[in-house]
Amino acid sequence: MKLTELINNVTVVHIAGNNAEFDVRGITFDSRSVKDGWMFVAIKGFKTDGHKFISQAIANGANAIVVEDGCDYDENIIHNSKNVLIVVKNSRKALAEFSNVFYGNPSRKLTVIGITGTKGKTTASYFLKNILETAGEKVGLIGTIKNMIGDRIVKTSLTTPEANEINRLMSEMVAEGCKYCVMEVSSHSLELYRAHGINFDFAVFTNLTSDHMDFHKTKENYLAAKKILFDGLNENAKIVFNKDDENYKALLKDSPAEKYSYGLNDEADFRIGNIDFDFGGTRFAVLHNGEKYELKTRLVGMFNAYNAGAAFAAALLAGKDADKIIEGIETTPQIPGRFEILSNGKKKAIIDFSHTAGSLKEALISVNKIAEKEDPPSPVYTVFGCGGDRDKTKRPAMGRYATEMSKKAFITSDNPRTEDPMKIIEDILKGITSDNFEVIEEREEAIKKSILETEENAVILIGGKGHEDYQLINGVKRHFSDKEIAQKYLDLCRN
Repeated sequence: MKLTELINNVTVVHIAGNNAEFDVRGITFDSRSVKDGWMFVAIKGFKTDGHKFISQAIANGANAIVVEDGCDYDENIIHNSKNVLIVVKNSRKALAEFSNVFYGNPSRKLTVIGITGTKGKTTASYFLKNILETAGEKVGLIGTIKNMIGDRIVKTSLTTPEANEINRLMSEMVAEGCKYCVMEVSSHSLELYRAHGINFDFAVFTNLTSDHMDFHKTKENYLAAKKILFDGLNENAKIVFNKDDENYKALLKDSPAEKYSYGLNDEADFRIGNIDFDFGGTRFAVLHNGEKYELKTRLVGMFNAYNAGAAFAAALLAGKDADKIIEGIETTPQIPGRFEILSNGKKKAIIDFSHTAGSLKEALISVNKIAEKEDPPSPVYTVFGCGGDRDKTKRPAMGRYATEMSKKAFITSDNPRTEDPMKIIEDILKGITSDNFEVIEEREEAIKKSILETEENAVILIGGKGHEDYQLINGVKRHFSDKEIAQKYLDLCRN
């Protein structure tokens, strides 16, 4: 694509250089990935500044350099290399706008369903992908665990990738025959313009509780970031929102899109009821326009009735047949690390990504409700820690829920990153007022003890990491899977 075509479609502050007619062969913000003829967009990050790596980008073959107005950089390096210099007001926003144009605005060639909320994004996205595929569609997925184009897996490191990656993924989806893209939309991605310019046909709101306070600082800022998605919709788009969450009014009040609610609320457009669940799955009903739909899923818990209900509503509004939707929900496979149940015949370990106070509480509500039905009732134990360099405000609340809702809590390390693991644990302990806990810093030891030294019918919730198969300690990433460790000790119990 000609550089002039890109520039003509993006607002710029200033352009310098004489090579405006060259072809742009790629766009990136990472100087290490630049190739000959690529555009390099310098972004000022939180840990480093891309403007420091302009010389590396040029050495790797960049012909166009995009910089943010007011940032420090050596203009002589660009001038001497005879590159085109493009100055923009916000380079993150410009990355999205250049990428949209470069990849041919692929989101306009797909039906894009964006899902946002503190909890449930991943599960709702998996429900929707399976529903649409059951209905005969080819579907792309952009999400926390993995990105997919049909059945092909594309590796990911962010819940929502950077704007150039999103547009590249969507363009590949179009090229490979996808009609739909189901996309998790994080608050970070909205705040940082990663999803800027994406044409969303549907937006799903699951819920909002306190999270990411390390980044957003206040719940008001967190809500404002989520609100960006809904404010950006056009009047032809549709919103599916959780009417049981008190934040929906503030989130949706300025959106011109059509709005449809789901939840237990009697006034919900898609009213969820008759929820029942055990370790085998969840059964519930959805009442809509006088019709009652009976649904079941192998995924466990009240929160999964909500997630499936949201997916049911979005799919029905997308014109899919109700029978196919019901089949799609029933056949959605277990999602890695989302209330994933392991068993040795009697004792059970539940691997769950509950890494916020709200998600840990909801998981424990479901665990206790099922455990009480067992004959005899099963004792509940919790193993968890909190991530380092992340929201510290949730730590005491998680300690309180774990001890109040378990026979005993094993408090351990999660991904401490650059923090001292014991300092994180000390923050957790501030919320605990009882003595039914044990601190075991080494995570495998905590899991081992929770399984080997509890009753044979115990249920152990192992929260925080879910699908993750690593730990980050002092900047070092090592393999660690809660699922693998739990299964190892469950097998020892069996023998």
